[in-house]
Amino acid sequence: MNSIIIDTCFRKKTPYTPVWYMRQAGRYLPEYRKLKGDRNILDIVKNAEFAAQITMLPVKKLNVDAAVLFADIMVPLIGIGLELEIVENIGPVIKNPISSIEQIKKFRTLNPREDIPYLLKTISLLKNELTVPIIGFSAAPFTLASYLIEGKPTRDFIKTKKFMYTNPVAWNLLMKKLSKLINTYINAQINQGVSLIQLFDSWVGCLSESDYISYVLPFSKEVFDNIQNKKIPTIHFGTNTAGMLPAFSSVNCNVISVDWRMPIAKCWEIIGYKKGIQGNLDPILLLSDWNTIKKNVDIIFDQIPRKKGFIFNLGHGVLPETPVENLVKLTDYVHQKLI
Repeated sequence: MNSIIIDTCFRKKTPYTPVWYMRQAGRYLPEYRKLKGDRNILDIVKNAEFAAQITMLPVKKLNVDAAVLFADIMVPLIGIGLELEIVENIGPVIKNPISSIEQIKKFRTLNPREDIPYLLKTISLLKNELTVPIIGFSAAPFTLASYLIEGKPTRDFIKTKKFMYTNPVAWNLLMKKLSKLINTYINAQINQGVSLIQLFDSWVGCLSESDYISYVLPFSKEVFDNIQNKKIPTIHFGTNTAGMLPAFSSVNCNVISVDWRMPIAKCWEIIGYKKGIQGNLDPILLLSDWNTIKKNVDIIFDQIPRKKGFIFNLGHGVLPETPVENLVKLTDYVHQKLI
């Protein structure tokens, strides 16, 4: 097993900088598009053989140092019986968005063996095939809450923030239930054999730092604190978190993943060197020419004050328009960087 990314999470010296990409198994790959065909993403997720195949594609094609489980952040919600669909070019659409505490009280607990057996089977298949660690993941409580309240992806989060401000009892109950759901989901992945966990708080950057501390941070801390196997390293990912990095990085995790909106050296200084850092190339740069990509990669490596604890990644997910050859060259180039 190539354990370089695991060693990096624990800030150990490694022979090279590990690299993986969020959404590395996605629509930019011709093989993915062929396998997907007309299927909905949830149809693939629920087919363990297809999901395992897609998970392995970028490992073989790009030579990345980890495989990220092909799944969807909606899986735990589907597992507890909430009605939703993934609409092409839109994202998750919830049939009955949350507007009252009565709806939240009806949430049941997740039984992974019965509710999401396909995901556990995918992990088992991957364990028998891969020589790199498997990254499991979940959305964080706030990100799941925002989908549940808004009913679909949004840019302004008006309904979410209004609910948060005006229904504090309901908000706390929702976040507590989601935290418990997420922990059950994460611990099931760990027990099945993933080697690393990333918690995605993709939309938390819509909040002020004070609101994040009051309404969200306690629940994110709860998730990290209740991960059962403390030997499994953890990554906390968010976008637009530059204004709340001290709070965002205060959770009990090993690595903080940052986007491209702030120089990575400044991010690491704020976070503190007792945690590793992951990031932070702008995904849109991969649509440009190689010289431009290389220049910006060099800037990242020239900035970081230390190499132990640094995982190279993008500031968000790979875009569907990304040329495969750019990711292949990028992975090889990062692996060659001296540390």
